[in-house]
Order: sequence, then structure tokens, then C-alpha cells
Amino acid sequence: MSGDYKVGKVLNEGKTKIIHELPGTAHVLIESKDRITANNAAKVNELEGKAAISTSTTCKIFEILEAAGVKTHLIARHGDKGIIAESCDMIPIEWVTRRVATGSFLRRNPGVKEGYRFCPPKLETFFKDDANDDPQWSNEQLIEAKLEIGGQLIGQHEVDLMGRMTVCIFEILEKIWSKLECSLIDMKIEFGVSKKTGEIVLADVIDSDSWRLWPSGDKRLMKDKQVYRNLEVVTPEALDTVKRNFQWVADRLETLPSKPGCRAVIFMGSPSDMDYCQKIEKQLTKLGVPSELRICSAHKETSETLRLLAQYEGAGIPTVFIAVAGRSNGLGPVLAGNSSWPVINAPPLTSDWAAEDIWSSLRLPSGLGCGTVITPDAAATAAAQILALNDCLIWSKIRAKQLQTWLSLKESDRELMKKISAENGANGAVH
Repeated sequence: MSGDYKVGKVLNEGKTKIIHELPGTAHVLIESKDRITANNAAKVNELEGKAAISTSTTCKIFEILEAAGVKTHLIARHGDKGIIAESCDMIPIEWVTRRVATGSFLRRNPGVKEGYRFCPPKLETFFKDDANDDPQWSNEQLIEAKLEIGGQLIGQHEVDLMGRMTVCIFEILEKIWSKLECSLIDMKIEFGVSKKTGEIVLADVIDSDSWRLWPSGDKRLMKDKQVYRNLEVVTPEALDTVKRNFQWVADRLETLPSKPGCRAVIFMGSPSDMDYCQKIEKQLTKLGVPSELRICSAHKETSETLRLLAQYEGAGIPTVFIAVAGRSNGLGPVLAGNSSWPVINAPPLTSDWAAEDIWSSLRLPSGLGCGTVITPDAAATAAAQILALNDCLIWSKIRAKQLQTWLSLKESDRELMKKISAENGANGAVH
């Protein structure tokens, strides 16, 4: 996508990117260069075609994150080498997440063996300062620096926010790469303050300069920039190998399925349960889970229930069944007793018979294991979490939703503290 943008003056130029103003918009054009560098540009080479490959990788990664529910600055691709992005004031911190100890971590932490696995992921921050080789900063140094970016003071709240987002982004991409039979070893990202909204969003680019990526978890098969860093002599043949690796990464991302290969099927015992089932369906859609609605009574048409069950199982698509039936719930147990796939009871409770309806779902014959939940949101979430065990796209949606819940609570707490502080200040002024 190119768009009808007028490209203005150069706002900033780095080792591998140029940022252009787009007059009359709240956006910028970020163009990649056909250049590869290492060791803070101590090693520099031209690499024809790298810009287009890097742009393809960045766009795909940002699209994956946006689809999951993570806010980024990406607006659209612009030609082969550029992206249109929200104009941001960049926060001069590289956020590094590590799953496996390797590289500079080993040099900075003697005694740790290569391959040590961090659970949870290890989070580090580095101040962007080429002259001083991007020194590592602790959280305390970052907070005490009192950086003011885009009108925002970077304090404890902002550091917590970026740290939480960084780990979430890493885990989503780790899960995606795992689906593609690669191990994401570590990764660096940057954030900016959107000039339009004032929000802190994922910014800059994410490409093969940004991570260590080991196919099948084997360091010898690495496809990232470390191959270039390791070159003692840079030859045209060696550069061609680096370029092929980068292209392999971009091509591999394109093989990722665009939608989940699984589903939830909502069985309702009566048409009167339709509104309740549609609430479950709506929540499933938010979590990226394809779903179907069916009306079938296990009591009144048992053979039809078993026929439909066999039909769904025979299709070979991983499925979670959600049974919506009140009164005497035979639907969930019949599905569970005749299927090897998960069944979730979600009785539509009423005020007069709620306790009895719940017991009808809880008291199961021996040998059955269908769980019971009592809200549409819980039914959808439980189904999504089961399917997420083998579907990275649904897993990513759930992980991003958890992030947004955390961010919302964090922001609510900050607003409460501001309100209390303002009230105390006003009371103090009166006295």
C-alpha cells in the first residue's frame, strides 16, 4: 500500500532507517536502508534487498500483534521499503526480553551457562547512547533519569506499563514462532509516545535485526543477525547467506495461518436459549474463536444429538462443545459421554431455579468430566483457553486480553491516586 502522501523533510536518520515528515498528517514515513550494521556501526555493509525484506517482516509482525490486540504505531505499508506510522516521540530505551541465556548476557553474568532458560522471561533495559555503547540501566536508573518524552514524565507507572507490554509482546511472538517450529531466543523492542493520542505504543520496527531466532531450537541453524556479527571476514558470499536467512524469516512468517483451525460448537437445548448462546458467540468472536450454533435436545431427540456429534467429530477439526441447557441438563453429559472432545456446561440460569439448574450440570454420572460455568463470558473464555493449547492465534488473543485487563486496572489505580491527591490538596488549601 502506498497511499496519497506527500513526503516532507527528513526528521531523523539512523544507521538503518530514515524517518520522513508527512505534512498535513499525524503520521511519518519510516524507510529502511539496504544496510546492515553490528557493534554500534563498528561493522557496516551494504546489503541490497535488505530494506524490502525487513519491511515485509516488520509489517507481518505488527499485523500479528495488532490482530492479537497489542497497540502499535503501524498504519500501513508504503512501497517496498517503508511503512506509514503514527508520529511518536521515541523513548530512548531498548527493552530486551530473553528466554535463553546467550550472547552479551553471558559476558555480563559470568558463571551462567549458555542455554539457561528464564521462566518467566528475563527483562532488561538499555539506554540508547551509541557513544557509551548503549549502557544497561536498572529500573531505578530509568525512573531516576526523569525522562520527559512527548509531555510525559517516564516514572514508575510508565516503566511498569512498558515492562508488562514487552513481556506480552515477546510471549506472543514466541508462541507464533513455536508454531513455525522456531525458537525465539531473545528480542529487543522500543516504545514511543503517540503525538496524536499521548499513549505509549510499540514503535520503531521488528525485523531480523531485532531478535535471535533458532530453527528447531538449534543455535547452529540460527537465521538472525548474529550470523553477520560472527563473521570475521565479510565476503559477498557471506552477505548473500545473511540475506537468504533474512528472506527465509520473512517467507516463514507468510506461512502462518490467517485464522484458527479449530472451533467451538454451542449446542442449545431449546430455541428459548438463543439470546444466551449469542452472548457466548459474541465473546468467542472477540477471542478469535470460530463458532457455530445448533439447537438439539438430548432428551427429546437423542439420536439426532448423537448424529450431529458424530458429524462434528468426523470432520477432524479440533472442537470444544458448549452445552446450554437448563432444568434437567442431559445435553452436556450426553455429549461428554459420547465424545473424546471437551464439553463445557453453561446453564442459562433463572432466579427461581438457579440452584437446581446448577446441580443438574454438576451432578454427573461416573466417568464424565464436563466442567460447568455460569456466565457467557466464562464459557467463551474456557473454550478459548482449551483451544489455545494448540492454536497460537487464539493464545495470542487471550494473552493480549490479559495485558489489556492489567493495563486498565493499572490506569484506574493511577486515576484514583490522582483524585485522592487532588482532594487532599484541596482540603489542605482550605485549612
